[in-house]
Parts: sequence; C-alpha cells; structure tokens
Amino acid sequence: MQENLQTVLDTLEKLAEKNVDLAVFPECMLTGYAFESREEAWDVAINEDSEEIAEIISTSDRLGVPLTFGTMLRDSEKLRNAALLVAGGKIVGRYHKIHLPHLGGDRFVDRGEIPYQAFTLPSKEKGEKGEQDAEQGDTARSPMRARVGLGICYDISFPEPMRALGLAGADIIALGTNWPVGAFRTAEIVPPARSMENHLFFVAANRIGHERGFDFCGISSICGPDGVELARAKGAEPEILFAEVDIAQARNKRIERTTGKHVIDRFADRQVEFYDTLTDPVRPNPTSE
Repeated sequence: MQENLQTVLDTLEKLAEKNVDLAVFPECMLTGYAFESREEAWDVAINEDSEEIAEIISTSDRLGVPLTFGTMLRDSEKLRNAALLVAGGKIVGRYHKIHLPHLGGDRFVDRGEIPYQAFTLPSKEKGEKGEQDAEQGDTARSPMRARVGLGICYDISFPEPMRALGLAGADIIALGTNWPVGAFRTAEIVPPARSMENHLFFVAANRIGHERGFDFCGISSICGPDGVELARAKGAEPEILFAEVDIAQARNKRIERTTGKHVIDRFADRQVEFYDTLTDPVRPNPTSE
C-alpha cells in the first residue's frame, strides 16, 4: 500500500505544477483489488481516519489539487469498495460501490447504500470571501464550481446510475476502474456513450499492470458532453491525461444543432411515465410448457 500511496502523492505534486482542478485515480488505487477472500481484503482495507487518507488530504490541501481515489474501506463492520472525493482539506464526497461483479474483491465486499449524488467542489480561493463569492454565484470574482458525481467501474455498465448522477446535477462523472483486458471494449465504447447520453464530462481512470492473475488494459479517457474523447491513454502504460473543460457546456442540456429545426434535450425530452419497468426486478424469459 505504501508504494501505491506514494504514487498518488508524487502524482499530485506533478499535477500541481499544471494547476489541475481535479485529479481522478483508479478504483482501489491504494489497496489493490484482486483479493481471494473477505478476510484478506479486510486485513488490507483502511478506515476513513487512517494515516494514509490523512496524508492524501494534507497533500491535496497543500497543493490545492482536489482528487478522487479508490480504496477498500472498513465502514464499521462493513467492507466497502469505496471512492472518496477530497478537496479543501477534507473529504467532501464518498461513494460505496453498488453494482458488484463476480470479480476480484467485489465478490466479498458489502453492497453500497449511499445514493448516487453530485458533490460540489469548494472554491479554490482561500478564505471566507472566496467561499461567499462562489456560494452567491459571483462568477466575475470566483469561477463556476464543478459538481462531481462518483461511480466505480461496473456501475458504468448500467445506464441508470449514470443518468441518476446527471439528474443529480453532475457536471463531471469521475469513474475509477479496474478493467481487465477482457473488458477492453467497455473501456473503448461505454465512456463516450455515457458522456453523450447525459451531456456531461466523463473521466474514466483505469489501472494498468498485473495483479494475481489479472492483466489490466488501461485505456483511460476523458470525454466531453458530445461524447468526443478529449484525451485517451494509448494502452497499458503509465500515463497522465489532461483536458481543459468548460463546465457551462455540461449544464446546457439543450442542444440546437440547426436553429429552429434540430433541437434536442435528453433530460427535458424524457417521457418518464413509460419507464416503470426499469425499476422492476429482472424477470426470467417466458417458457412454454
């Protein structure tokens, strides 16, 4: 874990030189993922008040770089696959993985219970005045504060949670992942689709390397509200992706492609009265007797 922690801290130092406003690290970045039992994962998992997380919070605050990162987390008697959002010297958002594949440590963790939601990043301006300007929406004095939605890996395979994050007001969805090579088409196809259908920015940070029989494919990406990739990793090599984004683009859901003739709004145009079956339990296919 110490090596992984040092990677996070060293990367934050590099990102601070680039004046980065949000860094996204992979799923289970601190602890690893490919566990063979609950006991094994529990022994590696950490608490939110651990020294490791405290050091990340302190470094993030000193450098002024907000971040999300993943870890196996002890939550009272529960074991969680967690993503934490750190900014302004504290944890400002947390999510525990809800969709659990039969893979790695997810076979042993407890399902998350935190609803999908968007967390507002605090103002980067120090002091009370900066916070007041941001709260009052004074964009002349303080930049627009991004709203970040958190998901983890397999969550992206379901359109519903990503739409829930969009409806909650997320400008950016930060998705840490552990996609093995067998999931490379997910890494290639799904992030652009989710960003386009929800008209927001999407950051998918996948791990690389080998862990206990698994090879991971990388292919991290940053996608814009139109589904276009703003940056994409070349493969399974260490790489830091950068993209400059305009939050206002994500908040304007009305897309007018041809004035008065081609206008769409994927939120306002929903017809929710026809979607009842989306929340029904999965039914078996009918069979004839």
